[in-house]
Amino acid sequence: MINLQGQVWTPQGWLSGRLVCGETVEAVLGEKSTSPGAAGRYLVPGFIDVHVHGGGGADVMDDEAAVRHLARFHARHGTTSLLATTITAPWNHIQAALATVQQVRDRPGDAEARVLGAHLEGPFIHPQKLGAQPPFTAEATPELVAEVVRRGVVRVVTLAPDRPRGPEAAVQFARAGVRVSLGHTLATAEQATAVQEAVRRVGGTVGGTHLFNAMTGLLGREPGVVGSLLADPEAYAEVILDGHHVHPTSFRSVVAAKPDRTLLITDAMRAAGMPDGQYDLGGQMTQVSGGQARLPGGSLAGSLLTMDEAVRQAVQAGLSLHQAVRLAGPNPARYLGLSDRGTLQPGQRADIVVLNETLQVEQVYIGGVPIIESDTIIKTVALDRLS
Repeated sequence: MINLQGQVWTPQGWLSGRLVCGETVEAVLGEKSTSPGAAGRYLVPGFIDVHVHGGGGADVMDDEAAVRHLARFHARHGTTSLLATTITAPWNHIQAALATVQQVRDRPGDAEARVLGAHLEGPFIHPQKLGAQPPFTAEATPELVAEVVRRGVVRVVTLAPDRPRGPEAAVQFARAGVRVSLGHTLATAEQATAVQEAVRRVGGTVGGTHLFNAMTGLLGREPGVVGSLLADPEAYAEVILDGHHVHPTSFRSVVAAKPDRTLLITDAMRAAGMPDGQYDLGGQMTQVSGGQARLPGGSLAGSLLTMDEAVRQAVQAGLSLHQAVRLAGPNPARYLGLSDRGTLQPGQRADIVVLNETLQVEQVYIGGVPIIESDTIIKTVALDRLS
Protein backbone atom coordinates (compact mmCIF):
# COMPACT_ATOMS: atom_id res chain seq x y z
CA MET A 1 0.00 0.00 0.00
CA ILE A 2 1.05 3.58 -0.64
CA ASN A 3 -0.02 6.55 1.44
CA LEU A 4 0.05 9.87 -0.46
CA GLN A 5 -0.56 13.15 1.32
CA GLY A 6 -1.63 16.47 -0.17
CA GLN A 7 -4.62 18.27 -1.57
CA VAL A 8 -6.85 15.57 -3.05
CA TRP A 9 -9.09 16.36 -6.05
CA THR A 10 -12.71 15.26 -5.56
CA PRO A 11 -15.75 16.19 -7.67
CA GLN A 12 -17.01 18.34 -4.80
CA GLY A 13 -13.74 20.20 -4.19
CA TRP A 14 -10.36 19.71 -2.53
CA LEU A 15 -9.71 17.57 0.52
CA SER A 16 -6.68 18.21 2.67
CA GLY A 17 -5.66 14.66 3.46
CA ARG A 18 -4.33 11.50 1.93
CA LEU A 19 -4.93 8.65 -0.49
CA VAL A 20 -4.38 5.04 0.51
CA CYS A 21 -3.71 3.05 -2.64
CA GLY A 22 -2.70 -0.30 -3.98
CA GLU A 23 -3.54 -1.06 -7.60
CA THR A 24 -6.79 0.72 -6.84
CA VAL A 25 -7.70 3.53 -4.48
CA GLU A 26 -8.45 2.00 -1.07
CA ALA A 27 -9.42 5.11 0.88
CA VAL A 28 -9.68 8.88 0.56
CA LEU A 29 -9.15 10.50 3.94
CA GLY A 30 -9.22 14.15 4.91
CA GLU A 31 -11.19 17.29 5.49
CA LYS A 32 -12.57 19.86 3.09
CA SER A 33 -9.83 22.32 2.22
CA THR A 34 -10.52 26.05 2.29
CA SER A 35 -7.10 27.07 0.95
CA PRO A 36 -5.76 24.27 -1.30
CA GLY A 37 -3.02 26.48 -2.71
CA ALA A 38 -1.30 26.64 0.66
CA ALA A 39 -0.33 22.95 0.69
CA GLY A 40 1.83 22.98 -2.44
CA ARG A 41 1.11 19.37 -3.40
CA TYR A 42 -1.91 18.27 -5.39
CA LEU A 43 -3.14 14.71 -5.95
CA VAL A 44 -5.31 14.63 -9.07
CA PRO A 45 -6.81 11.93 -11.30
CA GLY A 46 -4.60 10.71 -14.12
CA PHE A 47 -5.09 12.65 -17.34
CA ILE A 48 -6.92 11.00 -20.25
CA ASP A 49 -5.96 12.22 -23.73
CA VAL A 50 -8.55 11.22 -26.34
CA HIS A 51 -6.61 12.72 -29.25
CA VAL A 52 -2.83 12.23 -29.53
CA HIS A 53 -0.79 11.33 -32.61
CA GLY A 54 2.72 11.18 -31.21
CA GLY A 55 5.43 12.54 -28.98
CA GLY A 56 9.07 12.11 -28.06
CA GLY A 57 9.95 11.52 -31.71
CA ALA A 58 7.40 8.74 -32.26
CA ASP A 59 4.13 8.57 -34.20
CA VAL A 60 1.13 6.22 -34.05
CA MET A 61 1.54 5.48 -37.77
CA ASP A 62 5.11 4.17 -37.32
CA ASP A 63 5.06 0.78 -35.57
CA GLU A 64 4.44 -0.91 -32.23
CA ALA A 65 7.68 0.33 -30.69
CA ALA A 66 6.70 3.90 -31.59
CA VAL A 67 3.26 3.62 -30.00
CA ARG A 68 4.85 2.30 -26.80
CA HIS A 69 7.46 5.06 -26.88
CA LEU A 70 4.88 7.85 -27.18
CA ALA A 71 2.81 6.20 -24.44
CA ARG A 72 5.83 6.33 -22.13
CA PHE A 73 6.62 9.91 -23.13
CA HIS A 74 3.13 11.19 -22.39
CA ALA A 75 2.88 9.17 -19.17
CA ARG A 76 5.75 11.22 -17.76
CA HIS A 77 3.58 14.29 -18.36
CA GLY A 78 0.60 12.95 -16.43
CA THR A 79 -1.30 11.09 -19.15
CA THR A 80 -2.29 7.72 -17.69
CA SER A 81 -4.72 6.70 -20.48
CA LEU A 82 -4.94 7.73 -24.13
CA LEU A 83 -6.45 7.06 -27.52
CA ALA A 84 -3.71 6.56 -30.11
CA THR A 85 -4.84 8.72 -33.00
CA THR A 86 -4.32 7.92 -36.66
CA ILE A 87 -3.87 10.34 -39.52
CA THR A 88 -5.44 10.32 -42.98
CA ALA A 89 -3.40 7.89 -45.05
CA PRO A 90 -3.83 5.11 -47.61
CA TRP A 91 -6.34 2.58 -46.28
CA ASN A 92 -3.83 -0.24 -45.84
CA HIS A 93 -1.61 2.05 -43.74
CA ILE A 94 -4.54 2.92 -41.50
CA GLN A 95 -5.44 -0.73 -41.05
CA ALA A 96 -1.84 -1.55 -40.14
CA ALA A 97 -1.81 1.25 -37.57
CA LEU A 98 -5.07 0.03 -36.02
CA ALA A 99 -3.63 -3.48 -35.74
CA THR A 100 -0.60 -2.03 -33.95
CA VAL A 101 -2.77 -0.05 -31.53
CA GLN A 102 -4.72 -3.22 -30.82
CA GLN A 103 -1.50 -5.05 -29.92
CA VAL A 104 -0.40 -2.32 -27.51
CA ARG A 105 -3.86 -2.09 -25.96
CA ASP A 106 -3.93 -5.82 -25.31
CA ARG A 107 -0.36 -6.02 -23.94
CA PRO A 108 0.41 -2.85 -21.95
CA GLY A 109 4.00 -2.32 -20.91
CA ASP A 110 5.69 -0.87 -17.87
CA ALA A 111 5.52 2.92 -17.43
CA GLU A 112 3.22 3.26 -20.46
CA ALA A 113 0.04 5.30 -20.46
CA ARG A 114 -2.70 2.75 -21.02
CA VAL A 115 -3.71 2.76 -24.68
CA LEU A 116 -7.47 2.32 -24.51
CA GLY A 117 -7.89 2.05 -28.26
CA ALA A 118 -7.76 4.29 -31.29
CA HIS A 119 -9.17 7.60 -32.39
CA LEU A 120 -9.67 7.30 -36.16
CA GLU A 121 -9.04 10.85 -37.42
CA GLY A 122 -9.56 10.47 -41.14
CA PRO A 123 -9.92 9.38 -43.83
CA PHE A 124 -13.64 10.20 -43.63
CA ILE A 125 -13.09 13.97 -43.71
CA HIS A 126 -13.61 16.81 -46.18
CA PRO A 127 -10.78 17.21 -48.72
CA GLN A 128 -11.13 21.00 -48.55
CA LYS A 129 -10.73 21.04 -44.76
CA LEU A 130 -7.68 18.85 -44.32
CA GLY A 131 -5.82 21.08 -41.90
CA ALA A 132 -2.53 19.20 -41.53
CA GLN A 133 -3.98 15.89 -42.75
CA PRO A 134 -2.46 14.40 -45.93
CA PRO A 135 -4.74 14.22 -49.02
CA PHE A 136 -5.92 10.60 -48.69
CA THR A 137 -9.59 11.14 -47.87
CA ALA A 138 -12.09 8.34 -48.53
CA GLU A 139 -15.84 7.94 -48.67
CA ALA A 140 -17.25 6.26 -45.59
CA THR A 141 -18.91 3.34 -47.35
CA PRO A 142 -20.77 0.76 -45.27
CA GLU A 143 -18.07 -1.77 -46.16
CA LEU A 144 -15.20 0.39 -44.89
CA VAL A 145 -17.07 1.32 -41.73
CA ALA A 146 -17.86 -2.35 -41.08
CA GLU A 147 -14.17 -3.21 -41.54
CA VAL A 148 -13.21 -0.66 -38.89
CA VAL A 149 -15.92 -1.78 -36.49
CA ARG A 150 -14.99 -5.48 -36.80
CA ARG A 151 -11.50 -4.77 -35.54
CA GLY A 152 -12.96 -3.55 -32.24
CA VAL A 153 -10.22 -1.04 -31.43
CA VAL A 154 -11.65 2.33 -32.60
CA ARG A 155 -13.41 4.18 -29.79
CA VAL A 156 -13.74 7.61 -31.44
CA VAL A 157 -14.03 8.49 -35.13
CA THR A 158 -13.66 11.96 -36.64
CA LEU A 159 -15.83 12.43 -39.69
CA ALA A 160 -17.28 15.23 -41.80
CA PRO A 161 -21.10 15.20 -41.75
CA ASP A 162 -21.21 16.99 -45.11
CA ARG A 163 -19.37 14.25 -47.02
CA PRO A 164 -21.22 11.64 -49.09
CA ARG A 165 -22.40 8.86 -46.77
CA GLY A 166 -21.23 10.89 -43.76
CA PRO A 167 -24.60 10.86 -41.95
CA GLU A 168 -25.15 7.16 -42.62
CA ALA A 169 -21.62 6.33 -41.46
CA ALA A 170 -22.14 8.32 -38.26
CA VAL A 171 -25.17 6.22 -37.39
CA GLN A 172 -23.37 2.98 -38.31
CA PHE A 173 -20.45 3.88 -36.04
CA ALA A 174 -22.74 5.00 -33.22
CA ARG A 175 -24.68 1.74 -33.30
CA ALA A 176 -21.36 -0.05 -32.81
CA GLY A 177 -20.56 2.04 -29.73
CA VAL A 178 -17.99 4.31 -31.40
CA ARG A 179 -18.09 7.99 -30.38
CA VAL A 180 -18.75 10.22 -33.40
CA SER A 181 -16.70 13.41 -33.41
CA LEU A 182 -17.49 16.06 -36.02
CA GLY A 183 -14.45 17.66 -37.60
CA HIS A 184 -12.42 18.54 -40.68
CA THR A 185 -15.65 19.70 -42.24
CA LEU A 186 -17.36 22.49 -44.16
CA ALA A 187 -20.78 21.50 -42.83
CA THR A 188 -23.49 23.98 -42.01
CA ALA A 189 -25.06 24.05 -38.57
CA GLU A 190 -28.10 22.33 -40.03
CA GLN A 191 -26.04 19.47 -41.43
CA ALA A 192 -24.17 19.06 -38.16
CA THR A 193 -27.32 19.18 -36.05
CA ALA A 194 -29.02 16.55 -38.21
CA VAL A 195 -26.13 14.14 -37.62
CA GLN A 196 -25.99 14.90 -33.89
CA GLU A 197 -29.67 14.10 -33.57
CA ALA A 198 -29.41 10.96 -35.69
CA VAL A 199 -26.53 9.64 -33.58
CA ARG A 200 -28.42 10.23 -30.36
CA ARG A 201 -31.52 8.48 -31.69
CA VAL A 202 -29.51 5.26 -31.82
CA GLY A 203 -28.02 5.83 -28.36
CA GLY A 204 -24.69 7.25 -29.54
CA THR A 205 -22.41 9.97 -28.22
CA VAL A 206 -21.33 13.05 -30.21
CA GLY A 207 -18.22 15.18 -29.89
CA GLY A 208 -16.34 17.86 -31.76
CA THR A 209 -12.76 17.32 -32.92
CA HIS A 210 -10.44 20.17 -31.84
CA LEU A 211 -13.28 22.70 -31.65
CA PHE A 212 -12.78 25.86 -33.75
CA ASN A 213 -10.03 24.24 -35.84
CA ALA A 214 -10.77 22.72 -39.28
CA MET A 215 -14.52 23.37 -39.07
CA THR A 216 -17.03 26.10 -39.87
CA GLY A 217 -17.07 28.80 -37.21
CA LEU A 218 -19.74 30.60 -35.23
CA LEU A 219 -21.27 33.75 -36.73
CA GLY A 220 -24.56 35.43 -35.95
CA ARG A 221 -26.37 34.27 -39.08
CA GLU A 222 -24.14 31.28 -39.86
CA PRO A 223 -23.57 29.33 -36.65
CA GLY A 224 -21.60 26.56 -38.38
CA VAL A 225 -20.44 23.36 -36.72
CA VAL A 226 -19.06 25.31 -33.74
CA GLY A 227 -22.47 26.84 -33.08
CA SER A 228 -24.24 23.52 -33.48
CA LEU A 229 -21.94 21.79 -30.99
CA LEU A 230 -22.08 24.62 -28.46
CA ALA A 231 -25.89 24.69 -28.64
CA ASP A 232 -26.11 20.94 -28.03
CA PRO A 233 -26.07 20.31 -24.27
CA GLU A 234 -25.13 16.65 -24.76
CA ALA A 235 -22.23 17.14 -27.19
CA TYR A 236 -18.62 17.00 -26.03
CA ALA A 237 -15.92 19.31 -27.36
CA GLU A 238 -12.15 18.81 -27.65
CA VAL A 239 -9.92 21.86 -27.24
CA ILE A 240 -6.21 22.20 -28.07
CA LEU A 241 -5.13 24.72 -25.45
CA ASP A 242 -1.51 25.34 -26.42
CA GLY A 243 -1.59 29.12 -26.78
CA HIS A 244 -1.76 28.89 -30.58
CA HIS A 245 -4.85 26.96 -31.68
CA VAL A 246 -7.54 28.65 -29.55
CA HIS A 247 -7.83 32.08 -27.95
CA PRO A 248 -8.28 32.00 -24.15
CA THR A 249 -11.62 33.83 -24.43
CA SER A 250 -12.90 31.27 -26.93
CA PHE A 251 -11.78 28.54 -24.57
CA ARG A 252 -13.58 30.10 -21.61
CA SER A 253 -16.75 30.39 -23.68
CA VAL A 254 -16.68 26.65 -24.35
CA VAL A 255 -16.13 25.84 -20.67
CA ALA A 256 -18.96 28.19 -19.68
CA ALA A 257 -21.28 26.38 -22.10
CA LYS A 258 -20.00 22.87 -21.32
CA PRO A 259 -18.23 22.66 -17.96
CA ASP A 260 -18.75 18.88 -17.80
CA ARG A 261 -18.25 18.16 -21.52
CA THR A 262 -15.17 20.14 -22.50
CA LEU A 263 -12.11 17.95 -23.09
CA LEU A 264 -8.52 19.10 -23.00
CA ILE A 265 -6.53 17.22 -25.65
CA THR A 266 -2.99 17.49 -26.93
CA ASP A 267 -3.35 16.59 -30.65
CA ALA A 268 0.41 16.16 -30.18
CA MET A 269 2.62 15.15 -33.09
CA ARG A 270 5.95 13.33 -32.93
CA ALA A 271 7.85 16.58 -32.30
CA ALA A 272 6.28 17.05 -28.85
CA GLY A 273 9.16 17.09 -26.38
CA MET A 274 11.74 17.38 -29.15
CA PRO A 275 14.04 20.27 -30.18
CA ASP A 276 13.23 22.68 -33.00
CA GLY A 277 13.74 21.34 -36.49
CA GLN A 278 11.92 19.47 -39.26
CA TYR A 279 9.66 16.52 -38.54
CA ASP A 280 7.55 14.19 -40.64
CA LEU A 281 3.77 14.21 -40.33
CA GLY A 282 2.11 11.69 -42.61
CA GLY A 283 4.73 12.21 -45.30
CA GLN A 284 4.66 15.99 -44.95
CA MET A 285 7.61 17.90 -43.53
CA THR A 286 6.70 20.26 -40.74
CA GLN A 287 8.85 22.99 -39.28
CA VAL A 288 8.96 23.20 -35.49
CA SER A 289 10.00 26.53 -34.05
CA GLY A 290 8.95 28.68 -31.11
CA GLY A 291 6.57 26.10 -29.70
CA GLN A 292 4.67 25.66 -32.95
CA ALA A 293 4.62 23.07 -35.73
CA ARG A 294 3.67 24.37 -39.16
CA LEU A 295 3.40 23.04 -42.69
CA PRO A 296 5.36 24.83 -45.44
CA GLY A 297 2.22 26.83 -46.30
CA GLY A 298 1.99 28.13 -42.73
CA SER A 299 -0.87 25.99 -41.40
CA LEU A 300 -0.61 24.69 -37.85
CA ALA A 301 0.30 21.01 -37.91
CA GLY A 302 -0.93 19.42 -34.72
CA SER A 303 0.67 20.59 -31.51
CA LEU A 304 3.68 20.10 -29.26
CA LEU A 305 1.43 19.95 -26.22
CA THR A 306 1.40 17.60 -23.24
CA MET A 307 -1.55 17.23 -20.91
CA ASP A 308 0.20 18.76 -17.92
CA GLU A 309 0.92 21.86 -19.99
CA ALA A 310 -2.70 21.93 -21.19
CA VAL A 311 -3.81 22.01 -17.53
CA ARG A 312 -1.37 24.84 -16.78
CA GLN A 313 -2.64 26.73 -19.85
CA ALA A 314 -6.22 26.33 -18.62
CA VAL A 315 -5.28 27.84 -15.27
CA GLN A 316 -3.45 30.65 -17.03
CA ALA A 317 -6.61 31.25 -19.12
CA GLY A 318 -8.58 31.89 -15.94
CA LEU A 319 -9.87 28.54 -14.70
CA SER A 320 -9.26 27.29 -11.20
CA LEU A 321 -7.01 24.25 -10.94
CA HIS A 322 -10.04 22.23 -9.85
CA GLN A 323 -11.87 23.18 -13.06
CA ALA A 324 -8.83 22.53 -15.23
CA VAL A 325 -8.33 19.03 -13.81
CA ARG A 326 -11.97 18.22 -14.54
CA LEU A 327 -11.34 18.84 -18.26
CA ALA A 328 -8.28 16.56 -18.29
CA GLY A 329 -9.51 13.50 -16.39
CA PRO A 330 -13.13 13.24 -15.26
CA ASN A 331 -14.68 14.70 -18.43
CA PRO A 332 -12.72 12.46 -20.86
CA ALA A 333 -13.58 9.44 -18.69
CA ARG A 334 -17.27 10.30 -18.91
CA TYR A 335 -16.99 10.83 -22.68
CA LEU A 336 -15.51 7.37 -23.17
CA GLY A 337 -17.88 5.72 -20.72
CA LEU A 338 -15.09 4.68 -18.34
CA SER A 339 -16.25 3.77 -14.86
CA ASP A 340 -12.91 2.53 -13.50
CA ARG A 341 -10.92 5.76 -13.74
CA GLY A 342 -11.29 9.53 -13.98
CA THR A 343 -11.74 10.35 -10.30
CA LEU A 344 -10.00 9.35 -7.06
CA GLN A 345 -12.61 7.18 -5.41
CA PRO A 346 -12.31 3.86 -3.58
CA GLY A 347 -12.34 0.98 -6.05
CA GLN A 348 -11.09 2.99 -9.02
CA ARG A 349 -7.69 2.47 -10.61
CA ALA A 350 -4.93 4.27 -8.76
CA ASP A 351 -4.07 6.43 -11.76
CA ILE A 352 -2.77 9.52 -10.00
CA VAL A 353 -0.78 12.62 -10.92
CA VAL A 354 1.12 14.47 -8.20
CA LEU A 355 1.58 18.16 -9.02
CA ASN A 356 3.80 20.54 -7.07
CA GLU A 357 3.01 24.15 -6.17
CA THR A 358 3.89 25.37 -9.70
CA LEU A 359 1.75 22.60 -11.25
CA GLN A 360 4.73 20.67 -12.53
CA VAL A 361 4.46 16.88 -12.51
CA GLU A 362 6.24 15.47 -9.46
CA GLN A 363 5.14 11.84 -9.88
CA VAL A 364 2.69 9.71 -11.84
CA TYR A 365 1.11 6.47 -10.67
CA ILE A 366 -0.42 4.03 -13.15
CA GLY A 367 -2.37 1.34 -11.36
CA GLY A 368 -0.60 2.35 -8.16
CA VAL A 369 2.90 1.98 -9.63
CA PRO A 370 5.15 5.10 -9.67
CA ILE A 371 6.72 5.63 -13.09
CA ILE A 372 9.07 8.60 -12.67
CA GLU A 373 12.46 7.64 -11.29
CA SER A 374 13.71 10.22 -8.83
CA ASP A 375 15.74 9.89 -5.64
CA THR A 376 13.46 12.39 -3.95
CA ILE A 377 10.30 10.61 -5.08
CA ILE A 378 11.62 7.16 -4.20
CA LYS A 379 12.47 8.33 -0.69
CA THR A 380 9.06 9.99 -0.33
CA VAL A 381 7.23 6.88 -1.45
CA ALA A 382 9.32 4.70 0.88
CA LEU A 383 8.47 6.92 3.82
CA ASP A 384 4.79 6.96 2.89
CA ARG A 385 4.42 3.20 2.58
CA LEU A 386 2.05 1.73 5.11
CA SER A 387 3.10 -1.27 7.14
